[in-house]
Amino acid sequence: MKIIHLNCGCMCPLGGAFYDGFSKGLHAHLVCHCLLIETENHGLVLVDTGFGTEDVRQPGRLATFFRVMNNIQRRESLTALAQIQALGYRAADVRHIVLTHLDFDHAGGLTDFPQAQIHLMQQEIDTAQQRHSWLTRSRYRPGQWGGISGWTGYQPAGEKWFGFDAVTDLKGLPPEILMIPLAGHTPGHAGIAIQTDTGWVLHGGDAWFYRREIEEQRHCTPGLRFYQWLMSMNTDARLLNQQRLRELASHHGHEISLFCSHDARELERMIAKSALKTPDYPL
Repeated sequence: MKIIHLNCGCMCPLGGAFYDGFSKGLHAHLVCHCLLIETENHGLVLVDTGFGTEDVRQPGRLATFFRVMNNIQRRESLTALAQIQALGYRAADVRHIVLTHLDFDHAGGLTDFPQAQIHLMQQEIDTAQQRHSWLTRSRYRPGQWGGISGWTGYQPAGEKWFGFDAVTDLKGLPPEILMIPLAGHTPGHAGIAIQTDTGWVLHGGDAWFYRREIEEQRHCTPGLRFYQWLMSMNTDARLLNQQRLRELASHHGHEISLFCSHDARELERMIAKSALKTPDYPL
């Protein structure tokens, strides 16, 4: 399997380094870190989709609050579909999409790949369908995924993965791809673990937002600390899983490359680590 790291969205909230820890101007630069996995016998697999074509063309698909707060950039060139086509593939070549969760900045591209089988935790499907509060109605946008068929929801089952619960044997996918339940940001949030020839990678989704959060001396920027608090649906579970992830990174960092969804520096590090075979994506 070959993993290609993609940036499928750019959010530039006011605050600069107050958010991302490095920007020198007024605006921060947050990415939507997705993965394109080329498999031998299972077609292309996407891990998260970022923002989709219709999010760019019809911004009303997204809640006004988040469009303004996050200063979401409408760039069709950053959609997963545009980048996959630039690599010489067709939308139909994406046979599977594995989601960390269904937030608007992770699931917007689902409608670009209507033939793909969608894999996620059953708890996330159930939570997204409820939408009883202003926050859940704003973060879960049925226009991004309503009417799409081919969903498979999972319960935690299978062998443990470095002490974490895991979902193994994902339908139609190679055994090297696992889902790791990491509740907190949402009840059905999961990380995606992939075994490669050189070790494991763990796409942690929104289990953390800033690269230093899973270091032994934990640190997070004020802006991202606030945003995580705002979006957290179970703070106790989120903080517990972050602590477990810190321990995982400390004890097994030589075996596992961990990264989250929105840290631009982590995306740059993973692109460099993949031998610079991934195209250069603008922030």
